[in-house]
Amino acid sequence: MAQLKERDEKPPELPAHMEDEDEDVLKHAEYAFNPIQAQKEVTIGDFYSRKGSHRAAAGRYLEATKWDPGYSEAFWKLGQAREKLKESSEALEAYQKYIEIEPGGKQSKEARKKIAELEKKVKKEEASAKGSS
Repeated sequence: MAQLKERDEKPPELPAHMEDEDEDVLKHAEYAFNPIQAQKEVTIGDFYSRKGSHRAAAGRYLEATKWDPGYSEAFWKLGQAREKLKESSEALEAYQKYIEIEPGGKQSKEARKKIAELEKKVKKEEASAKGSS
């Protein structure tokens, strides 16, 4: 039986806030288009979301978007997870990407509504941050 060689390169680091949530998140140096892997990541993300571990879910949805940058469902779910984490600007980006990919998608009306709400919220947060500086 052939032995597996260890990789010489170091995998990229996850952001510190994601490390303890899901140690199984694969750390990939490069992503090749792989819609099957993207679907697996979304399925695992859904599991974490149902458990209430939104940070781990967001990590998996983000992984899915890297495996398949055109996977609108992954961006939709990433937006939802980031909203639950109170990461408004990141949620906004995910919903905008969803609309870019699937402007007539089944969640497009709701995504546009969320985008409008989050744009106001992000502007308010930025103004508040500038005022307190």
